[in-house]
Amino acid sequence: MPIQVKDLTHTYSEGSAFQSTAIRDVNLTIEDGEFVCVVGHTGSGKSTLVQHLNGLLKPTAGQILVDGEDMNGEGVNKRLIRQKVGLVFQYPEYQLFEETVAKDIAFGPKNQGLSTEEIDRRVRRAMAHVHLDYDKYAERSPFELSGGQMRRVAIAGVLAMEPSYLILDEPTAGLDPKGRDRILGMIQDLHREGGVTVVMVSHSMDDCARLATRMIVMSKGTVVASDTPRAIFAQADMMQSVGLGVPEAAQLCRALREKGLDLPDDLYTQEELHAQLLRLWKEAGR
Repeated sequence: MPIQVKDLTHTYSEGSAFQSTAIRDVNLTIEDGEFVCVVGHTGSGKSTLVQHLNGLLKPTAGQILVDGEDMNGEGVNKRLIRQKVGLVFQYPEYQLFEETVAKDIAFGPKNQGLSTEEIDRRVRRAMAHVHLDYDKYAERSPFELSGGQMRRVAIAGVLAMEPSYLILDEPTAGLDPKGRDRILGMIQDLHREGGVTVVMVSHSMDDCARLATRMIVMSKGTVVASDTPRAIFAQADMMQSVGLGVPEAAQLCRALREKGLDLPDDLYTQEELHAQLLRLWKEAGR
């Protein structure tokens, strides 16, 4: 079943001189099996929105339903719901604290009261998901690892809870290109092969173009568009109006169309652009 957001509003410091409404009247549904990218300029409400999806924030108004259950309903077991919805913050490696990698990843499952055997199984499986060899890394201190490896350990700690939904807030922030590619490839594998529903906040339109099955565009605390990447990136003027761009391939395609080349107006990936330019080259050589 999906995650449903109904009439969600969140106001920080309500009733004080510092009152600020971050999101208002947001309605959306995250369907099972989707890879959703949430985009928007700084301050658009992206992080506030996703922190509601596992109950980290309580709505000022509205509801969050996970598998049909109101996360903030009276008598609801919020802990059980949070086990279904894993949340990875920006810079999650700052939350590592155990003396070994294995112990840090095991922290969540251990608090669930699982057996030693089940905890070990989950730790090994989570480490495999993030491409960290158990025999090589399990007994090492997480603080001896590279920044990208530390982030993978932190993500493995969330995966060890075996969530049905994985929420990630800028998971590649601060990483070098190699570290970014590894993290994004790992998330893509989890979605494709592991069947995990993914919601990812991102500033990279190219990453969204490559990974997302749907995009949610936010501006000034509201959802202004929700559609496939192809449909979103075809609206370059709308994206520009909310302070966002489109992928490099879409920008180049638009410039080439303005020069008179016969290219589709909804092209947005490098692979598509390459194929279309090859087509034009072959037609010109006839």
